[in-house]
Amino acid sequence: MAVIDTHAHIYSPDERRYPPIEKPLRVPGGKGSLEDLKREAGAAAVDAVCAIQVSTYYRFDNRYILDSAAANRKWVAGVCTLDPDNPESPAMLKRFAREFGVRGMRSIPGKDGRLDAPGVRALWKAGWEAGIVINVLVGEDKAPDVHKMLYDFPKLPVVLDHCMNPKAGPGLTKTVDVVRGLAKYRNLHAKLTFIPTGSATGYPCADMHDACMKIAEAYGPERCVWGSDFPCELWCPKVSYREHLRIFTDDLPFNRRARAEILGGTAERLWFGRR
Repeated sequence: MAVIDTHAHIYSPDERRYPPIEKPLRVPGGKGSLEDLKREAGAAAVDAVCAIQVSTYYRFDNRYILDSAAANRKWVAGVCTLDPDNPESPAMLKRFAREFGVRGMRSIPGKDGRLDAPGVRALWKAGWEAGIVINVLVGEDKAPDVHKMLYDFPKLPVVLDHCMNPKAGPGLTKTVDVVRGLAKYRNLHAKLTFIPTGSATGYPCADMHDACMKIAEAYGPERCVWGSDFPCELWCPKVSYREHLRIFTDDLPFNRRARAEILGGTAERLWFGRR
């Protein structure tokens, strides 16, 4: 069974070559490079990764993602982030895919707060033409916009990053219901990375298991993926990399076929050219 980590952020130790933004959100302990990820993933028997542009560190400067993806094409699927209000972004996305092998783009709302803004639509169109996957990073308040975009781009592969970030507590059921309501769009996939980030406890984060199972049931395992949230020290400090993976390999009550799809099969089809 292949295991693919679909959500890892990477940070270069070379800040002259890849300068961070002013007041970046730094990783505790300073670890977070591609080499650190290789060691962490290798120790957990992870076969490949999606490296996601980290906007809280580089904003729209994708150079570290681009160089890492181009140099490690069999092991890394690069996912960039571009400014939807920059008219040059669609052409940049096509160039990133063509020259650096980028396989995804993380989509954010425009400056007007809309996901269905003209600039976002232009990027989704460019993504479809370039043959890449769109990752959507929004909260449940943007659900109406997500509905519109999915309706208008029915053949474009789309992944819902963190499933709108459900959290343990009174609002959990509502968020899960919103995410489940989007499952009717067959091109939408659920990224099940929210268990440790939404939990009020540490490993195994049992208070989020039921929410995860309900979302996985709505989408089916063939439309769900796992991701580590690397570096876990920053993004999900309640669990380690191996513990996050163990929740999916051992703790959640998936059958063997479902585990194989969620841990690798779906990601292989989406980002590694085996659709």
